[in-house]
Amino acid sequence: MSSEEFTQHISKQFNADLEEVRSHILAMGGMVEKQVIDAVQALVEGDSALAAEVISNEKQVNGMERRIDEECTRIIALRQPAASDLRLLVAATKANTDLERIGDEANKIAKMAIRLSEDGAIPRGYIEIRHIGNHVNAMLRQALDAFARFDVEQAIAVVREDKSVDVEYESAMRLLVTFMMEDPRYIKRALNVMWSLRALERIGDHARNIAEQVIFLVKGKDIRHMPLSSLDDNDLVNNGEGV
Repeated sequence: MSSEEFTQHISKQFNADLEEVRSHILAMGGMVEKQVIDAVQALVEGDSALAAEVISNEKQVNGMERRIDEECTRIIALRQPAASDLRLLVAATKANTDLERIGDEANKIAKMAIRLSEDGAIPRGYIEIRHIGNHVNAMLRQALDAFARFDVEQAIAVVREDKSVDVEYESAMRLLVTFMMEDPRYIKRALNVMWSLRALERIGDHARNIAEQVIFLVKGKDIRHMPLSSLDDNDLVNNGEGV
């Protein structure tokens, strides 16, 4: 499926319906991306007011999720789409769920930011939080861009990047465990940072899921649970488009 095929339907209303779903996914993605940025900033800078703003925006993200689900259900019921159109709606529905869960993870980080602002900062972990936060947010932005442009190559790059985030997460967790062993006074606060790191790692997973849906949308191939080494063997970039 290409961007040109996406707009080639006899019914102009059908075209408009599909474009509306896609634009709402991207709008929700933009809001969720800001939630992640703000949550990380709130934690690193001890900004409880910014953290509270992230938490207050969760209802808006949840409302967007419900709206997109309703749109997809209505289109499937009225249009009975087949082939690539149905894949678009399935991919949108699954990406919608992942975006809502990213919002949930940002909300968790914001709550940890408030706790840390009340309990006091710790000497370790903030550099790792900022670094991994930037990394997963870049993954999310690239996954959404791939969704907007039907870009399989970029989607594959996001899938591959998730492994790097996992390595960075494990390294940061080892650092914090060592730090807690050396200075038990900071255990409670270090645990809050560790939970935040875990939330960021999960955001990377959800960004990967969105990228996988782009590949399914364009190529009609489900690459979930496939090892990274097998991606090159499936001709995902250079072969013809999916049906």
